[in-house]
Amino acid sequence: MEPMRKGGAVRAVAAAMGGALLVLGATGCGGPENPENKDASSARAQDDRRAPEADLKRVPGVGDRLWKRVPEESRQVLVVSGKGRNSADSDAALYTKQGSTWTRERAWATHNGRKGWTTDHHENDLRSPVGVFTLSDAGGVLAQPKAKLPYTESATFQAPRYWKKSYWHDFDLVIAIDYNRVKGTPPNDQTRPQGQSKGGGIWLHMDHGSGTSACVSQSKADMEYLLRTLDPKQHPVVVMGDQADLKV
Repeated sequence: MEPMRKGGAVRAVAAAMGGALLVLGATGCGGPENPENKDASSARAQDDRRAPEADLKRVPGVGDRLWKRVPEESRQVLVVSGKGRNSADSDAALYTKQGSTWTRERAWATHNGRKGWTTDHHENDLRSPVGVFTLSDAGGVLAQPKAKLPYTESATFQAPRYWKKSYWHDFDLVIAIDYNRVKGTPPNDQTRPQGQSKGGGIWLHMDHGSGTSACVSQSKADMEYLLRTLDPKQHPVVVMGDQADLKV
């Protein structure tokens, strides 16, 4: 188990989610909207924990364009596949590599940006970025659930109490998606190497039952699973996008 990394010099209201700073009433990832769906793990299909798919020579559903961007050393690939370019509904599956073959370990339902997906993400566009991103750092309000990734436990992750109550626990557990951020820092670090207009603070986090500002959300059980399973020694990445973009 990695030692718990405390703090991070960031303000509670300054956790930028999906490119929207939590200041002056701006919404973060999730934001105070009325959920249109139930929890991601029960609204559509129940969590898929069937027998793993084994002996795959390549992770299915990912075309050459994105597969070429998966680092050679990566042996854990999380695929988030959106239902459509403008849909907030998606599915996730974790694949691991042993030798030259891949195995699907587990799959479950998720949500993504409220307006769907984009190959040119900008702050406040309410779309999740299509691409391949490393997964390096984690954190949240809750104590770490035996996380292997470096984990920052801090009250600064707390969702604002002026948000709807169903959103209050979104950031109890989070994993930073390394889009426009500095790896090796707490997920709520505000540094944006590509500039503020390109958004940032895009996380894997807990689901509130509907789309997000740009993040990918899932049930608490699935977040705990990811935190226990994703291993920096295996160089985990997320490949994410709508089904059509993933297959190119």
